[in-house]
Amino acid sequence: MPKKKKPIDNIINHVLVPNHIILSDKEKDALIKNLKIEANQLPKILTTDSVCLSIGAKSGQIVKIVRESHTAKESIAYRMVVEDNK
Repeated sequence: MPKKKKPIDNIINHVLVPNHIILSDKEKDALIKNLKIEANQLPKILTTDSVCLSIGAKSGQIVKIVRESHTAKESIAYRMVVEDNK
């Protein structure tokens, strides 16, 4: 019988998980104004996502995701936190 793997205690410390940062309301407003979009036009991330649970992200907030990039040093993406419909 295969040995069960131990679950990751804090997923945000895992080497493969990029840095997730919750934007303040002021940063959120500035981003939306700069991109000239509505917040609901951003890609979504569920409140039940492991990282959202770890960082305490709530529905309506925007999460900034910073990934390492070989060509651009870092890549930044934004996700709107939404409730799971289940």
